[in-house]
Amino acid sequence: MNYEAELDRAIENLHQEGRYRTFIDIVRHKGQFPHATWRKPDGTEKPVTVWCGNDYLGMGQHPVVLNAMHEAVDATGAGSGGTRNISGTTLYHKRLEAELADLHGKEAALLFTSAYVANDATLSTLPKLFPGLIIYSDELNHASMIEGVRRNGGAKRIFKHNDVDHLRELMAADDPAAPKLIAFESVYSMDGDFGPIEAICDLADEFGALTYLDEVHAVGMYGPRGGGVSERDNLAHRIDIINGTLAKAFGVFGGYIAASPKMVDAIRSYAPGFIFTSSMPPAVAAGAAASVAHLKTDQTLRDQHQMQARILKMRLKGLGLPLIDHGSHIVPVIVGNPVHTKKLSDMLLDDYGIYVQPINFPTVPRGTERLRFTPSPVHGPREIDQLVTAMDRLWSHCALNRAELAG
Repeated sequence: MNYEAELDRAIENLHQEGRYRTFIDIVRHKGQFPHATWRKPDGTEKPVTVWCGNDYLGMGQHPVVLNAMHEAVDATGAGSGGTRNISGTTLYHKRLEAELADLHGKEAALLFTSAYVANDATLSTLPKLFPGLIIYSDELNHASMIEGVRRNGGAKRIFKHNDVDHLRELMAADDPAAPKLIAFESVYSMDGDFGPIEAICDLADEFGALTYLDEVHAVGMYGPRGGGVSERDNLAHRIDIINGTLAKAFGVFGGYIAASPKMVDAIRSYAPGFIFTSSMPPAVAAGAAASVAHLKTDQTLRDQHQMQARILKMRLKGLGLPLIDHGSHIVPVIVGNPVHTKKLSDMLLDDYGIYVQPINFPTVPRGTERLRFTPSPVHGPREIDQLVTAMDRLWSHCALNRAELAG
């Protein structure tokens, strides 16, 4: 085989389909988010406003987080020095896990290097703990959940997105004595819709199933203390395992699960994705713990975030853009073609200094390619005005002109 030729073919396929992903080199400046500097391939620089980041609340710039990280670096140095089982567990890790358990009303929590790893490692390990386990997974679950379910070697059933009736049909068709688990999300990040948590919990009770809820795009932002949609709706106590991230609303890095002490003990003892991975640096754990603790009391920041999202959606709807609005903080504008989506993204960056990454297949289904905007409390009136003006001009003069976009 000509390996180089095969690599060329695979990459060229992405170019031909218009979904080759390009890294945009961004230099963030402390205290100035969402403003940053775009370092172009030719070495020149241009100021930009980041409209596609997952630092939803700007906590990656918050003094309480930065001070905690500085203190931890000064006290402990850089890395953790090992896995959690071998010299990599510190007081900072234990403090963060205690904060997370408290956040979700659970007795225990377990840190991972990312929420992706937390999903993959946990879902792929559960059949080892419950032989014969059947996992019922929403068809639009995140890739990390899909991978964990795929790799676990157990039985799986895929139910139509948010379709509780279909889920019931699948569960009713299986052996009543078989162990079962329902895996789903609270906020689905591409459309911004909410999972039917209460209805799924009711089904879980009826069929004797465990529940596994991914709150990655909700923690920090929903609920009176930032515990997610399950906290907002007073349902966290009905969820057996909650997955979350520290890299989005909390502004730092890492992922976790929160559950019962026995569940956490079993996962940490059996999951290779936990056992054989170095633990997060103590400074990262310190910053994350400070962020979680702060957001438990900062409802003002959550309110500002939701307000900015509502304002942006209202303004974009006023332009007649094909916007999906399920009431969450996520603002997707459907373009419907990968080439056109990339062209719009490029023009926003080049001509207006607005950075929003195109979202293409396989992240979203073909034909639903989009620009996904993520407003934050620090996207003020000036930034929103600039974005709306740019989208109005480009959509009116370019987005509907297929020949120009394809050129």
